[in-house]
Amino acid sequence: MLSILKTLEEFDQWLFMKLNSGMTNPVFDVLMPFLRHGTHWAPLYLFLGVFVGINFGKKGLWWILFFVVTVAFTDMIGTYVFKHNVLRLRPCNDPDFFYNVRLLVQRCSGGSSFTSNHAANHFGMATFFLISFYPILKKWAWIGMVWAVLIAYAQVYVGVHYPFDVLAGALLGILVGLLTGKLFKNRYGFPIFDNKPTMTL
Repeated sequence: MLSILKTLEEFDQWLFMKLNSGMTNPVFDVLMPFLRHGTHWAPLYLFLGVFVGINFGKKGLWWILFFVVTVAFTDMIGTYVFKHNVLRLRPCNDPDFFYNVRLLVQRCSGGSSFTSNHAANHFGMATFFLISFYPILKKWAWIGMVWAVLIAYAQVYVGVHYPFDVLAGALLGILVGLLTGKLFKNRYGFPIFDNKPTMTL
């Protein structure tokens, strides 16, 4: 069992170096650190909440509540179930590994590396969005997943998480998003419009 875990860790570190140092470009060097900061994408979620609240009335308010609960659950589970128990060092904080890290943020975050809460939160939100909005947006509802992949990939690219941290966070987020999405859809679900709701703000 220990040898299997060791092999997985070595593969995780090898994959990290490929993504963090071996597959880089000047555009991503600017874009990925930008994407990682919550202050840059928080206005998007604020706009989404206002849009849903205005266009869907009471059901929109329930959607906002479920959306917030999704984030809260992924964050709390990621922190208190995984981070506080696994206690894995971030690649940029590991004294035996940090010299392999190309760090693209001003400082290496503290706390445990496993799981990535950025990945968990965004995949949770994206899954909830997909389930609740698919009847209206159809294939366009998948854009949330593309966004979550970019945010998750950025964690490895800037040097603060291993790929397995991000993968575990993504799986956690998808599970929570499936739960809250199904609960919302079964209890409140949005009506299916002949025409899409107007972009009223």
